[in-house]
Amino acid sequence: MLKKIFLPTILAILAYGFWISPEFKEIAAGVSIFLFGMLTLEEGFKAFSGGTLERVLQRSTDKLYKSIGFGFVTTAMMQSSSLVSVLTISFIGAGLIGLTQGIGIILGANIGTTTGAWLMAGFGLKVKLSAYAMPMLIFGVILIFQKAKSLKGIGYILAGLGFLFLGIHYMKDGFETFKETLDLASFAVSGFRGLLIFMGIGILATVVMQSSHATIVLILTALSVGQITYENALALTIGANIGTTITAIIGSLSSNIDGKRLAGGHFVFNVVTATVAVLLIHPIIYWVDGISSFLGIASDNYTLKLAVFDSLFKVMGVVMFVPFVDRLVAFLQRVIKSSRSERDDTVAEHAKYLNDASLELPSTAMAAIKRETRHLYDNAFEIITHGLNLKRKNIISDMPLDDVIKDSYSQSPVDIDRFYRYRIKGIYGDIIDFATRAQSSMSPEKIEVLYQLKLANRDIAEAVKDTEHLQKNLIKYTTSPNAHIREQYNTIRRDLAELLRTIHKISVSEEEDVVLMLLSKAKLHSKKYDIIANGTVDNLIRKNLITNEMATSLMNDSSYAYGISKNLIAMAEIIFTDRSSESESLSEEMMMTDEEIDTILENEEK
Repeated sequence: MLKKIFLPTILAILAYGFWISPEFKEIAAGVSIFLFGMLTLEEGFKAFSGGTLERVLQRSTDKLYKSIGFGFVTTAMMQSSSLVSVLTISFIGAGLIGLTQGIGIILGANIGTTTGAWLMAGFGLKVKLSAYAMPMLIFGVILIFQKAKSLKGIGYILAGLGFLFLGIHYMKDGFETFKETLDLASFAVSGFRGLLIFMGIGILATVVMQSSHATIVLILTALSVGQITYENALALTIGANIGTTITAIIGSLSSNIDGKRLAGGHFVFNVVTATVAVLLIHPIIYWVDGISSFLGIASDNYTLKLAVFDSLFKVMGVVMFVPFVDRLVAFLQRVIKSSRSERDDTVAEHAKYLNDASLELPSTAMAAIKRETRHLYDNAFEIITHGLNLKRKNIISDMPLDDVIKDSYSQSPVDIDRFYRYRIKGIYGDIIDFATRAQSSMSPEKIEVLYQLKLANRDIAEAVKDTEHLQKNLIKYTTSPNAHIREQYNTIRRDLAELLRTIHKISVSEEEDVVLMLLSKAKLHSKKYDIIANGTVDNLIRKNLITNEMATSLMNDSSYAYGISKNLIAMAEIIFTDRSSESESLSEEMMMTDEEIDTILENEEK
């Protein structure tokens, strides 16, 4: 309802402004060009957010101070805290970073926005920016039409900067000519009342433009030509800092629970910082005057003094919040809780990491699918383990395998079909749907990796279904009075337990050579214990140790066990190995082929 009213109201105000003042058109056009420049700049930076994103994030955000530094650097480069906030929400949605790391990035981004104010106040208002804008636009547009992704990205960045400079030029000229017909400074309101009124205007302007950076530039250009007073400019700046949280809140609506908590943390941080700034406005102005005097800034150079104020109050906010980040995280987790469907075992489980926020970048979308596939495997691991009447904790421990199969999980069989419906089906369907939507913005190489991930998910689902088929006779024959058939079915359980233990080791290992060695071991293991190929069944039948019915069941169930092994190994090869070009070549060198495995088995038989 609000959206339906909001847009027509803004359009009506703009139309009225255009009608009463030609100069207003120039200012509005400047703001529009500036915002379009920011969108273009975002496109350029997205072009360089390739597959190394996950590694860069992990290295850059493993400590709080690193997260703050990452937020500062990325915001200084992109000149958009709103973009960094939305991207951080997409990182959290994809499971690349945690809530604490996300809050650290937001704190750093807040400081990073001050670089734009310094560039604008110290350079942008003193130089004819349109002279730089034209060449950037020309070269940028030429590069945008190139096929190479890197050249296209550089083109978008150049064009974006060109539009930013051009927008600033039009805003500045618009305010200068506007002053000849109407002096906005005459509407200045002093004191605490004026502080609150202009804070509200700053919030509203930032909500409308969806960019605090654009609001700050607008404030600086108006201040530079005397259209607003210094005191009101300070209030507008505080308001812009609150308004920028709206972008993060909107971006979090399509994210997971931690994405929503991050937006909440962003809101709490900015509101508390703004409140402190309002309460301490006079001491802060005194400190700004002292710092400005120390830096050699003239007492009447209000644009640079505004940049000093912007930096001081944002750095003050970060310093104030850093000791309480853990408490803020605990507060957000307590207040913003997950939905009932995420906590209730009677409701079908759905994806944890797949959400529209993760589609912001192809790399975050891919990372989200990988994380969700691992989530699906974790559920499948538990289902398969219980389906074999084994305990998960025993498999991932160092307990001897003979003892693992003796320690049963339950006296009664688990309902694998129910588990499949509640723990596998919903997530599997979400992954396929999300992957289909994600591939529209991916390169052919990424789409091929995506196809492999789809196969891995199919393999996981098939392994669970094979376990359901295997379970029926497993229950019957592991309690059979016939020792021979009992031994064969316990051997199947032991072999699968060994495979699950190997894959668990693969999943937690960070050394690629160890992963490849374990995968080769798992492949060898699965073929070595194929009881049809190695003649075990024929030997049992020939010696009349088992009945024909037992033999038929054993052959069928051996096939199911082999299918489980084959599917889980194929899955592990896709989701637990590094798919980069260097690792692919290492994989080709170290991984045993099927022919080499067959040769080893033949030599062992001899």
